[in-house]
Amino acid sequence: EGVPERRTRQLIAEARRRRVGLIGPATVGGIKPGCFRIGNTGGMLDNIIASKLYRAGSVAYVSRSGGMSNELNNIISRHTDGVYEGIAIGGDRFPGSTFSEHIERYERNPRVKIIVLLGEVGGVEEYAIADALKARRITKPLVAWCIGTVAKMFPYEVQFG
Repeated sequence: EGVPERRTRQLIAEARRRRVGLIGPATVGGIKPGCFRIGNTGGMLDNIIASKLYRAGSVAYVSRSGGMSNELNNIISRHTDGVYEGIAIGGDRFPGSTFSEHIERYERNPRVKIIVLLGEVGGVEEYAIADALKARRITKPLVAWCIGTVAKMFPYEVQFG
């Protein structure tokens, strides 16, 4: 949190130059059950156990919201065979990675059977995913949900993410 935009753009450029992935900067991280956890994704140990994040499933998700990522872990673990991988890209203006980058990676991975996207109102990346679906560049089942639709009910500007 709180990384200046100029520094964020420098980090993104350097990551691309080195051909490495970058998650963040404003994110709780990511998780690949049975392999690793970056940041606070998944929450405390009791939530990791309750959400079965100790073993891989076949559902991969990418979310703008870190807090809602933990809820996604719960929902996915209760209604499917579990999470294969989950990434929260953060709500900053310049994210280190995009929905498209992660979803394209999930599309190529034979272990991923279902893809979940959790977007937010005001984003434009969700339209790129819709275009990829229309062009059939995404063929796996995709569940997409954009949160924050109550934003218009607030009498002031609210930052989601």
